[in-house]
Amino acid sequence: MKLPNRRLSGLYAGFAVVAAVALTAGLISDFAWSQSARTIKLIVPFPPGGGIDALGRILAEEISHAQKTSMVVENRPGAGTLIATESVLRSPPDGMTVLLNNNSSIVIPNLRKVSYDPLADIVPICRLATTSTVVVVNAKSPYRTLDDLIRAARAKPGELTWGGAAASTLTIGFEMLQHAANFKMAFVPFTGPPQALSALLGDHIVAAIADYPVAAGQLQSKSLRALVTGSRARIPDLPDVPTAIEAGIKDYELELWYAPFVVAKTPKDVIARYEDWFSKAVQAPAVKSKLATQQINVKVTCGQDFAVELRRLYEDYGRAIREANLKIE
Repeated sequence: MKLPNRRLSGLYAGFAVVAAVALTAGLISDFAWSQSARTIKLIVPFPPGGGIDALGRILAEEISHAQKTSMVVENRPGAGTLIATESVLRSPPDGMTVLLNNNSSIVIPNLRKVSYDPLADIVPICRLATTSTVVVVNAKSPYRTLDDLIRAARAKPGELTWGGAAASTLTIGFEMLQHAANFKMAFVPFTGPPQALSALLGDHIVAAIADYPVAAGQLQSKSLRALVTGSRARIPDLPDVPTAIEAGIKDYELELWYAPFVVAKTPKDVIARYEDWFSKAVQAPAVKSKLATQQINVKVTCGQDFAVELRRLYEDYGRAIREANLKIE
């Protein structure tokens, strides 16, 4: 009877060791997350000053406070968001580096060859918010409507200039507008919409396209004039400005959305944690109030639902880009 008992005792001891190791590993994992979470990097692929930069800083502040951690924003603009995206793809799949991107995540891979699969190598967490876009001119400009600008551009093909962020969703959006309305203006690239608007205010270009949060201040001060918006509904702050569809551009829509991404192979529990953190942060009353002043609308879709939507949008953008024969070097 003693031998079986010793064997049983040994078996119990073995189970105890395994359980202790597993528990310790879990504690170490949680401890490592809590420690390394102090340096979570939120990579924004645009220069400071834009709508996505504002969103990133508001979210980083809220998550840092609510989750007792530290999330810091790093701006890495360039190459149509590829510099930032590729830097995130090179990071370890531990969730400590997060990319906050917009439509560019699926637009740019439709425009040029990239070294990664935009639907497999980088994982979307949630679409968090959206905002409208605007085509603007200097308030002193003779162009008061989109039709005025189109007629002038047709009279002098390629002579009038417009500006926007190089190789971006906004740039493609304006190219699609030109294709749909059959006019052509010369493109002047800038690092981001704020820089394009500065050039517009200095009369260095004739028109520009920007996300509304970036142009809102100059529109409210009446230093800029909006010709059309890219959303399907008019912007409440600009009740007299028509949408592009109302201005006669059939089925045209250019609304920006914002979403965080992590590199593929990031643990599912980490992704689930970020879904919870980001969706709670963007819907916190104080955050929603701040975003409202930036004209950013909270619209949350997470997980597989957003992944399916992203694939559909990727195919839609690809089709539109091919039909318009758009190419950006």
